[in-house]
Amino acid sequence: MIHEHRVLNPATEELVATVPATSAAEVSTAVARAAEAQRTWAALAPADRARLLRRFAVLVDDHGERLARLEVTEAGHTLGNARWEAANVRDLLDYAAGGVERLTGRQIPVPGGIDITFLEPLGVVGVIAPWNFPMPIAAWGVAPALAAGNAVLLKPAETTPLTAQYLARLALEAGLPEHLFQVLPGAGDVTGRALVEHPGVAKIVFTGSTRVGKEIMAGCADRVKRLTLELGGKSPNIVFADADIETAAATAPMSFLDNAGQDCCARTRILVQRSVYDRFLELLVPAVASVVVGDPSDEKTQMGPLISLAQLERVRGFVPDGADGIRGSAPTGPGFWFPPTVLTGVAPDAPVATEEVFGPVAVVLPFEDEEDAVRLADATEHGLAGSVWTRDVGRALRVSRAVRAGNLSVNSHSAVRYWTPFGGYKQSGLGRELGPDALAAFTETKNVFISTEA
Repeated sequence: MIHEHRVLNPATEELVATVPATSAAEVSTAVARAAEAQRTWAALAPADRARLLRRFAVLVDDHGERLARLEVTEAGHTLGNARWEAANVRDLLDYAAGGVERLTGRQIPVPGGIDITFLEPLGVVGVIAPWNFPMPIAAWGVAPALAAGNAVLLKPAETTPLTAQYLARLALEAGLPEHLFQVLPGAGDVTGRALVEHPGVAKIVFTGSTRVGKEIMAGCADRVKRLTLELGGKSPNIVFADADIETAAATAPMSFLDNAGQDCCARTRILVQRSVYDRFLELLVPAVASVVVGDPSDEKTQMGPLISLAQLERVRGFVPDGADGIRGSAPTGPGFWFPPTVLTGVAPDAPVATEEVFGPVAVVLPFEDEEDAVRLADATEHGLAGSVWTRDVGRALRVSRAVRAGNLSVNSHSAVRYWTPFGGYKQSGLGRELGPDALAAFTETKNVFISTEA
């Protein structure tokens, strides 16, 4: 039994902190406390809940630099990215607070009376967050769940619990009821499983691997428990011959190197129309070489290390020695470093072309025409994100409608905005997060008929 987790700085391998792990019995205690706090929270006037959430957002903003530095230390994120992530948590809380007083039901015309619906909180929600974006993805579940009147138990990843704990302290400082938002560090097969199996937890929100997501889905099915899943991705970056090839090539590296490729939306399959394939590769070489890999606390750094030795070994396993391709540079010595890598001459059905690497590795594959591009784009079990590069508006719309993915962008690599829905097709997930309907996903709809003829 693991009683504590060691948090390492992935850029230096130095010990940052030792964090006690939460046992199954402690999860049960936390659920009971959360249920009591939730009743107090739900009884508050909507304006008061919104006001407290906005105060929470202000404190996150005030402590943004501290949160960002913690993210750099525990997750190896570049400082610029970490600052954006802290600001994203602030914005999510503000956006969710704006929905508290707009979480309205409906009046439905019926004969003989009045029919109205209420959106009522679920109760206690369990959020199981990943290590790749510890702060923002945790907030995707925490902010709307709280705004909808629920209590939240957040289990951060074993390697990245520090920002979650800091956010919980800020919530208390903002005036949210004690035990309403609790952070439960621990192992997935102990703490996470206890959340999934506990009858007092009404919903699970999980972001992570497809394999673990399926296990959680099975556990929730046994209890008919509500569930949102955001799982893996193998996203295409489709470049047509009529596109701005120079811009497409210049922007391609950071579409899969952001966060060292540890991003479910990473465009790791670069599909290029055959007539411009050679020209695209010529332009891609200097673009990859120019990416600055190094100390994540340096503001000039564009890519930091992988999260752990285990992840480094996994990424290495996808890249054969001597494989053809384009490689950038990375530091040597301490830290979990892997250079930016683009493989060429890879078979479309090779593991590196079909499985999620979750590292700074992409493949370039040629295609013939629009139909072939869509076929290659959909030749994976995932369907989370993707990009389409073309100057033809009709083609942009046709391909965007044809590719089976939840989040597509044209002539850009944008994927996630807190005010628009996010989620995947196929084995990339279940349900949607963010956007105007986020709060409703943490409610039950109750229908009430009032007779006017009695």
